[in-house]
Amino acid sequence: MTNHSSTQFKSKSMPSQRMVAPRGRSPITYIMYEDALRGKDITGIEHLSKEELMLILKVAADLKLNKFDETQTQFAKGQTLAMLFEKPSLRTRVTFEAAMTQLGGNAIYLEGPVGARETVGDVAKNLDRWLDGIMARTFEHKTVLELAAYANIPVINGLCNREHPCQALADFQTIMENKGELAGLKLAYIGDGFNIANSLMLFASKVAMDFSIACPPGYEPSQEIWQTSLEFAKESGATMQLTHDPAEAVIGADIVYTDTWISMGQEKESQERLAAFSGFQLNSQLLAKAKPDAIAMHDLPAHRGYEITDEVMDGPQSVIFDQAENRLHAQKAVIALTL
Repeated sequence: MTNHSSTQFKSKSMPSQRMVAPRGRSPITYIMYEDALRGKDITGIEHLSKEELMLILKVAADLKLNKFDETQTQFAKGQTLAMLFEKPSLRTRVTFEAAMTQLGGNAIYLEGPVGARETVGDVAKNLDRWLDGIMARTFEHKTVLELAAYANIPVINGLCNREHPCQALADFQTIMENKGELAGLKLAYIGDGFNIANSLMLFASKVAMDFSIACPPGYEPSQEIWQTSLEFAKESGATMQLTHDPAEAVIGADIVYTDTWISMGQEKESQERLAAFSGFQLNSQLLAKAKPDAIAMHDLPAHRGYEITDEVMDGPQSVIFDQAENRLHAQKAVIALTL
């Protein structure tokens, strides 16, 4: 089987099922005719260029600003998105379904292991004949890649063990809203070097944002993704730091980000992880070591009293629920640009 790289475009042999063009003149009708990402898979931040990332952020901001513009309901008119879930979800489920509804399309929710009853390739081939796009929230990255390899319609990674690109897009939209820029800022990530950290470091390294990650020994990001981020950082001028000291990581930070210590599928490691991460809590003392106007971020769900305290999560520097809101707008942008 040949992996379908997200840098490749899907077959254009099947016409779009979108029924009608936008009505009237509007500041956002340009989205319908923006073809830079049309038909493309969104399997990870790794395979998106800086220009593509910034285009998604621009469209997300425009959709949010013009959220009552009726032409939005034309951007996915007549289109249907399959939502494949191997993991439970609040934000991903609600925001993707709401996004399709608000864009004038529909979403079909499918829950269970992908490839159990029939091969992943056969699932992809069936959905390809019926629908216009696939969003997959899976345990393994290879499942996302296999869906992309066998489906001509766009495949969107809704989370896997390698990356969480839609979350990162919403996060950087939130940073733009609060800081007005990306280049030259410093993002400090405290916690597990897992999928969220991977997408954040890849994104930061592409847009010239300095990135520092503090994690316990043994919980560092994969060497492959770290090296890839370093290569992107050389091109953009960003600096990258890996440390085991949270206080060192947050010095001079504009953004301090944390995530759960125990992701879905890691429950058997709970006691071991709680012990390893006990000194990596995002609390007011740690946040105070960052810049005075630093923002605190978490992708949710949060385990209050563990990786983050109530004082930080509900405090004036928190933009955590802004991130959650922007999942809707960032994903609307992805859908409007790819389907």
